[in-house]
Amino acid sequence: MSEQQQDTFISHLVELRDRLLRSLLAVGLAFIVLFLYPGSGPIYDFLAAPLTQALPEGTKMIATGVITPFMVPVKVTALVALIVVLPYVLYQAWAFVAPGLYAHEKRLVLPLVIASSVLFLAGIAFCYYFVFGKIFAFINSFAPQSITPAPDIEAYFSFVLTMFLAFGVTFEIPVVVVVLARAGIVTIAQLKAARPYVIVGAFVVAAIVTPPDVLSQLLLAIPMCLLYELGLLLARFIVRPAGEPGWKAPSDADMDRELDRAEAESKDLK
Repeated sequence: MSEQQQDTFISHLVELRDRLLRSLLAVGLAFIVLFLYPGSGPIYDFLAAPLTQALPEGTKMIATGVITPFMVPVKVTALVALIVVLPYVLYQAWAFVAPGLYAHEKRLVLPLVIASSVLFLAGIAFCYYFVFGKIFAFINSFAPQSITPAPDIEAYFSFVLTMFLAFGVTFEIPVVVVVLARAGIVTIAQLKAARPYVIVGAFVVAAIVTPPDVLSQLLLAIPMCLLYELGLLLARFIVRPAGEPGWKAPSDADMDRELDRAEAESKDLK
């Protein structure tokens, strides 16, 4: 590695560190604000509402650990803080990779960042407001009358975190499909041909990440299949297949100019 390459690599590491620190600072500020108002307790009560509403009247959740009543609400507050500043965190990631992108790629990144944020939050909202109510009511309907459910708050937090992540990532499928097609990694025809494998994969993933009941698996697998179809629909409008009128493959000279421009921007950032 030459000295110039080493300097460039170090400058990238410094920039990565700075952007990570900015993201952590944003999460920390959001956490402090949420911890002060409305407070970690009300935030956890809001998160636990779908379960407590499905439990028999008067039933409460329990905490088996000594510091669990304090730590779990704090963890929930940190999770909510991350969700609140997610668009800013994604923007920092975009700003880090932007100098290495071509001009036509930069035009797509910002819309993709916005779409990713909106879709991830939509997945979490769908899970909280629709899926949780159906799942908890379905599960508790099978509980024998001789048993009094008393869920542990830490186990519930782990379950919620897993489900939020699963549905948040699932709702990113249209973005992934569009990016793959736009980048030329796969064609729309290949994506259509892969539809049967995607359907099978959706049910396999749903069986792994959701509770072992049919309802929760369907509530994850069906949206995955529908979102894949949405991604295909959007890709048809965004991606111009090779050979169509107006399509032009980038030449070597165009790529060299883009590389020179990226190097100049990188030097300006130093």
